[in-house]
Amino acid sequence: MKTRIALAQLNRTVGDFAGNLAKIVQSAREAHARGARIFVAPELATSGYPPEDLLLRPAFYAQSAAALEQLAQELAPLQGLHVLVGHPYRENPPHLSAHTNANRPIERGLPPVDTFNAASLLLEGRVIGRYFKEELPNTEVFDEKRYFASRPQPLVFDLDGVRYGVVICEDVWHRSAAQRAKEAGAQVLLISNASPYHLGKGEVRIDILRERVRETGMPMVYVNLAGAQDELVFDGDSFVLDGSGTLVMRMAQFEESLGLIDFVDGVPQPAQIVERGSLEAEGYAALVVGVRDYINKNGFPGALIGLSGGVDSALVLAVAVDALGADRVRAVMMPSRYTADISEVDARDMAQRVGVRYDEIAIAPMFDAFRGSLAGEFAGLAEDATEENIQARIRGTLLMALSNKHGSIVLTTGNKSEMAVGYCTLYGDMAGGFAVLKDIAKTLVYRLCHYRNQASGFARTDIIPERILTRAPSAELRDNQTDQDSLPPYEVLDAIMQRFMEQDQGIAEIIEAGYAPADVKRVTRLIKINEYKRRQAPIGIRVTHRAFGRDWRYPITSKFNEMP
Repeated sequence: MKTRIALAQLNRTVGDFAGNLAKIVQSAREAHARGARIFVAPELATSGYPPEDLLLRPAFYAQSAAALEQLAQELAPLQGLHVLVGHPYRENPPHLSAHTNANRPIERGLPPVDTFNAASLLLEGRVIGRYFKEELPNTEVFDEKRYFASRPQPLVFDLDGVRYGVVICEDVWHRSAAQRAKEAGAQVLLISNASPYHLGKGEVRIDILRERVRETGMPMVYVNLAGAQDELVFDGDSFVLDGSGTLVMRMAQFEESLGLIDFVDGVPQPAQIVERGSLEAEGYAALVVGVRDYINKNGFPGALIGLSGGVDSALVLAVAVDALGADRVRAVMMPSRYTADISEVDARDMAQRVGVRYDEIAIAPMFDAFRGSLAGEFAGLAEDATEENIQARIRGTLLMALSNKHGSIVLTTGNKSEMAVGYCTLYGDMAGGFAVLKDIAKTLVYRLCHYRNQASGFARTDIIPERILTRAPSAELRDNQTDQDSLPPYEVLDAIMQRFMEQDQGIAEIIEAGYAPADVKRVTRLIKINEYKRRQAPIGIRVTHRAFGRDWRYPITSKFNEMP
């Protein structure tokens, strides 16, 4: 017998129960109209993911419960449609349950509470089954043991002579939950997910699920969240594997969409497989989605960028225009006496190519005023980074003034390499609301720029002037300055940074890999001593498996020295 399953790859907003429900209902109605018997929504689809400390508030669970009840009522007319929807769930037992996680928060003055990352199975207005997430991730960006209890309890239901099991996200990265579903009689596994993106994550997911297929023999339906929430990007990329582990369906990345696949007697039939692009294409799309959702979901009218004529601000401008449209983006060039003429020419050229409003505000008069005011304090002292930082802070002040006056958010332009070693100015180029390149190493910045200049699918390619990509990078805060005056070559810096910060390799291990000891010790020392800057930086888009922010938690005050 044929059973059609709908994969609802939805974009959620945390806490927007009304908006999230409306999208679920609309998508479920479309699926039902197209013959679906099973509809699978992402993890915590009603509340959005991750709700973080909203999960400590009783009112959040109250609204979640009301939303689930409303959803069931609105879907009641969809005869025969089994809707699997993720949501936060809270129990109020009269005493501590045997399943209670001792590490979960207990509200002061309230009875003990069990809280779960749950998925409910709805049919014609009723909840006919409920599953509780078993494996609670507590690594990288995840902190689910802070909020949820675990309850190993399978959910299996019958439809058209086939038994379907349910698990949630992290459960499928481990053996036990899938095996438990198999032992309970499941023949097909439905997996509701909110799996954040990082470069290469798609293939990792498929490899993990193929392991579960080999162990259980069950086909697997993997439905993932799309869109962005703060620094996290969710790439969708939902897919189906048959009982041999062969990919039979895959949906587009970074898009909200509805996919349909037919199962015949529990066997998935071949459906559309959307090919993925290159890593550069994925990375660029992740930045676009991250900017678009952060700005739109938070209600900013547009974006404001300090355009320098350099490669980083050029990439940020390209991403912003592709995310929002040229009419919602403004670029401001703030030249000083150290700004090269070609920087101004290239900045104007790019602004014209992408069609944004472009303005120039010279900072020389303000810089002179600062130096005049500080002349007595600085008498007899040579110029150094102090004067460089004053220039950066003037620019930051100007951008924030424009932001305050017009409402647009300032997108900062610093990259991961600079943030790692502190090649940035507090309250200067770090001033802003959202750091687009916070997790993009300098070498990847160039790769993404080349990709965007050549990629099809955009109204115009070659939007970044070639000279921006070939000039030596420079902060242009003093005469004849280049980044490599103060830093190792970016190819070396990025490699050391990635080994030390992303892969947790030791200093000795990196040196053994062939990197100069002086470079390794210098870069790792700079990473350590600049933690205080990174703590004050705006949040930014995560595209690697370890970014500065949620999944990098190093103390500012520390005397630890790996190589005394």
